[in-house]
Parts: sequence; C-alpha cells; structure tokens
Amino acid sequence: MNKISPDPDKFAKLIKEHSGPIVMLNLLKFKAKAQGEEGTGAEAYGRYGSRVVKMIEAVGGKVLWAGRPESVLIGDSSDEWDAVALVQYPSPKALFEMGLTPEYQQIHKHREAGLERTVLIACAPAPLLNPTE
Repeated sequence: MNKISPDPDKFAKLIKEHSGPIVMLNLLKFKAKAQGEEGTGAEAYGRYGSRVVKMIEAVGGKVLWAGRPESVLIGDSSDEWDAVALVQYPSPKALFEMGLTPEYQQIHKHREAGLERTVLIACAPAPLLNPTE
C-alpha cells in the first residue's frame, strides 16, 4: 500500500522548482469500510471532500473535473481506481500552506479513514507535443 500523505522532501522540491499554477491529478481507491469511522471508505472520503473543496477555493484553486473511471483500457487490474479528480492550485506553495492549516488537519482524518491507496501527481502546464512538425 502506498502512503496517503505526500513526501515532504518531494513537496519542498516542487515548491522550489515551480511557482506558477499547478494541476494535481488525484487517483483514489477507497476502503470497503472506513477505518475508525462509520460507513464506507467512499463515505469517509466524502466527509473530507465536501469540506476540502471550500478550502481549495479559499486559496484560489478549483476542482477542474472529478469522476469515476469506467474501464482500464491499457493496464491491468492493479491500475483500477474508484475516483479521479483534477484540482488546480495557484501554486504548489498554496496547496502546501492549505495543508498546514488547523482546519485541514482536522478533516484529514476522514481522508485517511477512507483511502486504501492513492496517487497524487503534480502536473505543470506544457505545450503538447506535435510529431508532425
């Protein structure tokens, strides 16, 4: 199982190397039953999600897209996820500072209770590759 919280050293490197807008790709796999809470993992994560969206917006970010994967077309069953979200922040520093607030620390327990595993990928804007040029 992977870690639920970001590696502090990787976060520090991202903040140092990138100061502009960043989109976080969130891949989420929920526990069948929430750990230490009532309900399913998805329900526990929902308690986190309903509050964190307001925090994201308060730091100038926004949820660009969220949904449920329908099918893994390339890959195997270990690549299956329950939910995917794209969340934009004005900078990695804004995301990091949001995570340090007492309000975020209070709701993070629901994220931990609900997630079996997760992948969080920081994506910076880049021109698309055009092989015909």
